[in-house]
Amino acid sequence: MTPCQVRDMMVPLSAYATVHEDATLIDAVMALEKAQQIFDHDRYHHRAVLILDSTGKVAGKLSQMDVLRALEPRYAEMQGSDGLARYGFSKKFMKSMLVLNHLRESPLGEICRKAGAKKVSDFMYPLTEGEFISGEAPIDEAIHQLVLGQHQSLLVTGDNDIVGILRLTDVFTELCHVMKQS
Repeated sequence: MTPCQVRDMMVPLSAYATVHEDATLIDAVMALEKAQQIFDHDRYHHRAVLILDSTGKVAGKLSQMDVLRALEPRYAEMQGSDGLARYGFSKKFMKSMLVLNHLRESPLGEICRKAGAKKVSDFMYPLTEGEFISGEAPIDEAIHQLVLGQHQSLLVTGDNDIVGILRLTDVFTELCHVMKQS
């Protein structure tokens, strides 16, 4: 039977990686690694860590891309929120920026050590209204929200609280299954 509601496909919040907003990037990386080790191996690994505020409520997300961006703080200055490639800049041009801005002059181990000590709150992105969906919502509504918002996941709500995560990978996997059966 194909799941009809978001709650049927979500990953429960208790199975997802979380850290508090005062945690470091290395804390977040370790939490993500631990969650991936204990998560169902028949499903895709988690690709983000949820950031909790002082009351234990979800305040933001930290994606794998956010961790990579944290390695070089000047990335944010150079690319803005949309990324340079979206504006038609070539790979050669972007590589020249690496040289011009003296990015990556330190050994990778040193870069990772410095980034790992930074707070997740400096790199997480705050949640937007479009990232929440009710657990009672139909899957087609979730698909609409994922596509229009270009989200990798949605936070699932129930009883005025976040109860889980609906991941794009899980929705895609289910759609592939349904297509093959059709």
